[in-house]
Amino acid sequence: MTDLNGQVAVVTGGNSGIGKETAVELAGMGAHVIIAARNPAKAAAAVKELLHRAPGATVEHLPLDLASFASVREFADTFKARFDRLDVLVNNAGASLRKRSVTDDGHETQFQVNHLSHFLLTALLRDQLAAAPAACVINVSSTGHTVPRGGLDFDDLDWERRKYRGFLVYFHTKLANVLFTRELARRLEGTRMTANAVHPGWVGSNFGREGDMGPFIGAAMVVARPFSISSAAGARTSIYLASSPDVADVTGQYFYKCRVAKPSDAALDAAAAARLWDVSARMTGVPA
Repeated sequence: MTDLNGQVAVVTGGNSGIGKETAVELAGMGAHVIIAARNPAKAAAAVKELLHRAPGATVEHLPLDLASFASVREFADTFKARFDRLDVLVNNAGASLRKRSVTDDGHETQFQVNHLSHFLLTALLRDQLAAAPAACVINVSSTGHTVPRGGLDFDDLDWERRKYRGFLVYFHTKLANVLFTRELARRLEGTRMTANAVHPGWVGSNFGREGDMGPFIGAAMVVARPFSISSAAGARTSIYLASSPDVADVTGQYFYKCRVAKPSDAALDAAAAARLWDVSARMTGVPA
């Protein structure tokens, strides 16, 4: 196992699924792991489990609600007051919804939770990432990013005009994850920081099985579960990118099964990636 002693890692959604498995492994390698999650009870249970599975590890929870820009800023302020560096940022948490809802910030919930808030979090922690000897940002995407072949609709990113189909919206946010990764990597050229996107595989987690996507999709998830991989298997690529010296200098790529894979043509659109960055900066109120 790679020695990560002295390193600090943040895993959003680290209280369940592949996020929790990622946190367990990084903590077991010696990193100080912060589970960034919304539900305090679930986070406390996850911390207890992690300490049991990785005895002697340093793990804690800091509140983070990705449906609130104020919460993201509060998390960043708390983190910066306590830590002067951030070695690993795993933007893992995500939402999947059947019906359209809007956050208090005025954005479609999946778009904000899956993309905008991770964009904001990464921007707010930029100085701490820069202070690490070699920091990495890992954005958990999905093969679903290949579904929107025509790319993002920049005239309707919040899905106000189009018919709302939860899974299709989710896939668009996963495309946004890859585009964000590629533009971030471009902007980090010449630094000691890297940014890569990950497809974890078809993971048998709670995704789509708790009613958010409706009874039909939930039932389909249950039927498909025997063909899925475990959360531990789904976390392997994120862990690999966070810890392996073999990829210390690799950036701007899309990984699957610990190997570079080719994303969709829409995800390779450099102009769209730059445009998404500018739009996201405007929406979140950070300098472009």
